Amino acid sequence: MTVGQAVAQRIEALCREHDISINKLCTISGVTQSTVNNIVSGRNNSATVATVKKLCDGLGITIETFFADPLFRDLEQEIK
Repeated sequence: MTVGQAVAQRIEALCREHDISINKLCTISGVTQSTVNNIVSGRNNSATVATVKKLCDGLGITIETFFADPLFRDLEQEIK
């Protein structure tokens, strides 16, 4: 799994956990719908840390909590 795929899956999982839609996450975090849609769909595989931080702020979690998920433990090496 790549970092981009892990970030996308984590966003979707957090939306399920908080019982909110991607659209609602965009509204409460101030991140545009197109940006989040591109991350979740895989069209954007390099979400910035600033974008992830805004999403975390909207969810009321720390960025540390976001990345503390097992999804991020065994990622593929990005440079081959």
